Amino acid sequence: MTDAVATRRPIGFAIFLILTGAIGWAGSTILLVERIHKLLNPDAVLSCDVNPFISCGALFDQWQAALLGFPNPVLGVAGFVAPIAVGVALLAGARFDAWFWRLFTAGVFGAWLFVTWLYTQSVFAIGVLCPYCMLVWAVTIPMFWYLLAWGLKHGVLLGPRGRRFGERVFPFAWIIVLANYAVIVLTILVQFPLLLTVGFGS
Repeated sequence: MTDAVATRRPIGFAIFLILTGAIGWAGSTILLVERIHKLLNPDAVLSCDVNPFISCGALFDQWQAALLGFPNPVLGVAGFVAPIAVGVALLAGARFDAWFWRLFTAGVFGAWLFVTWLYTQSVFAIGVLCPYCMLVWAVTIPMFWYLLAWGLKHGVLLGPRGRRFGERVFPFAWIIVLANYAVIVLTILVQFPLLLTVGFGS
């Protein structure tokens, strides 16, 4: 680990990991509870069933909702514990070696790839948007891009080779996040133009 990371506790970054992890965990947990509720009561109207375009109940019977043979929210409930734990450890003064940051970043990258795939399936294949799924997308995206930029900036991913690039990119990581959001929002508006006219009460 670099001297910069070792001598200064990254409080802001730690809080960022805790908050994004907690929101992602909450979204995954609520979605899992809703799925269990639907299994117990197939006729139930779920809190996330807003209209024909925005619904989580409509996704539960799709194969994409259980890619590994069990409900996808289980991955979120288990996985989002990691950034929360790392953030708490950083606040407590823990220091991690470069190999740990590379492994952690690879895991978050996997989560980003997974939510990106889920987004493409929801928008282009299934045609329904899940509110709690979108909440998970919304926190996974900044978590990955900021973690990547932070790791490059502090030399824990590519060492000195990537540090200079990371120092330049980190202040503008928010632009990458917004660009990622923009792609999702624009494709949703293109694929679901009626979202602009259909009321949430329909």
